Amino acid sequence: MRGPVVVVGDTLLDRDVEGVVNRLCPDSPVPVLDETAHVDRPGGAGLAAVFAAAQGAEVVLVTALADDAGGARLASLLADAGVQVYPLGLRGGTPEKVRLRARGRVLLRHDRGGAAATPGEPSEAVLRVIARASAVLVSDYGRGVARQPALRAALAATRAPVVWDPHPRGPAAVPGVHLVTPNESEVRELVTVAPGATRLATAARGAQGLRQRWRAGAVAVTLGGDGALLCHAGATPMVVPAPATAEGDTCGAGDRFAATAGLALARGALVSEAVQEAVAEASAYVAGGGVATALPRPVRPLPPAVSGPGGERVGVAAAAGVVSAVRASGGTVVATGGCFDLLHAGHVATLQAARQLGDCLVVCLNSDASVTGLKGADRPVIPQGDRARLLAALSCVDAVMIFDEATPHAALSWLRPDVWVKGGDYAGDGGEPALPEAEVLRRWGGNAVVVPYLDGRSTTGLIAAARSTGTAVAVGPPLTDTVPPACTQPPGPAPGGASAPSGGERPRARSGRPVAGPSTAEGTR
Repeated sequence: MRGPVVVVGDTLLDRDVEGVVNRLCPDSPVPVLDETAHVDRPGGAGLAAVFAAAQGAEVVLVTALADDAGGARLASLLADAGVQVYPLGLRGGTPEKVRLRARGRVLLRHDRGGAAATPGEPSEAVLRVIARASAVLVSDYGRGVARQPALRAALAATRAPVVWDPHPRGPAAVPGVHLVTPNESEVRELVTVAPGATRLATAARGAQGLRQRWRAGAVAVTLGGDGALLCHAGATPMVVPAPATAEGDTCGAGDRFAATAGLALARGALVSEAVQEAVAEASAYVAGGGVATALPRPVRPLPPAVSGPGGERVGVAAAAGVVSAVRASGGTVVATGGCFDLLHAGHVATLQAARQLGDCLVVCLNSDASVTGLKGADRPVIPQGDRARLLAALSCVDAVMIFDEATPHAALSWLRPDVWVKGGDYAGDGGEPALPEAEVLRRWGGNAVVVPYLDGRSTTGLIAAARSTGTAVAVGPPLTDTVPPACTQPPGPAPGGASAPSGGERPRARSGRPVAGPSTAEGTR
């Protein structure tokens, strides 16, 4: 493959709640489900992207993420699955689909998240990644991403094969796509077919009508356990039977079909070969137990919220509230991250300098598990709840969110800050900042910058000195007037927005003065 497989579409947060039913509700004759377990996973375009990544492909997902806990959860799940997320903004809430299940059967589906909202504009990085894709899958769930004008123009212009998995509430496919993959009910909603015909005749007429209307190369109508019917330029359709009839949970089977077809086209397969491979893969998926067994067990749940003093400014909800308010007023969102074990003057200097670059500062804090993985079994010295409270107590910090992964990439994909700040010497050979997060920031047009570090401030050094002497440890000379004064802004957005500095510029305060605030010699770790 010459480039990544790019999945474009609406991502939902799916949750399966498993339980047992042993009684009826006393005030209404309905079953009572006693929950025994639940599992979260990406749904919609996110599920298709996870399927493609599980087959070893490099996968980019272009989707809209909301500023809420659901959006943060999706970013974490997708990152753990190896999917590179190129996020678009999304006003409103994350669409969620909750299935209540007992003994392997769905009792009720509960949808929430409100009406579809218009996604944000794609960045230049999004348009470039579509242009260099080896294949593109549009997984439309009718919530607006497939309608975005700039995305549609990029999809129409790409030379990669495009598979379009449509939704009755979604837009028409862009002209010239290689393959459209509706199921039987979708094709009946999309194309009016005279009643009374056989099942195969109805599918064939609907597929030919859709192919001609959308000027698509081919249309494959999935027929559940009977395989698929492929209509292309020839007059005679091709029936691709399933290798074996299987009963089971079909949730996600269409996504599995479309993802497999897209991967086959990326490898150079003919459309007929791609459909045959997709039928076999989708059939095996259902026979193997469906989504419950096809995906790995979920990643860790979100770190628990911190309660008590400062707790109202800690957690995903706190970060979401601050970021949403700043974006609504046209301000600049700034973020930084690290372990912040044994908070010291170098950390404070970095945070003060970062806060001056915009209208709010969100700190992405490594959880205890994350710190242990990075630093060793003897770290952290201070548990995550206390570290979060200390950071939230600083006037220059507007919110703190805790993340479990080794890197903040998933948290950044959800936050989409305009500026990411790190303290330390990250200059590369060319003198430009070489932050590992810089490439992630480019996905939505953000900038990564560094601020100078403060010599003599190192958490690792402080811990080593304390353990060797057993006495109080000096943390270096007093701060000089080169350190920015303590922030006096109250938490929340400030009036006006600061323009984000480019990667090669020296960071400047919102007043226009250069930021001289030093940081710790080990960054903010």
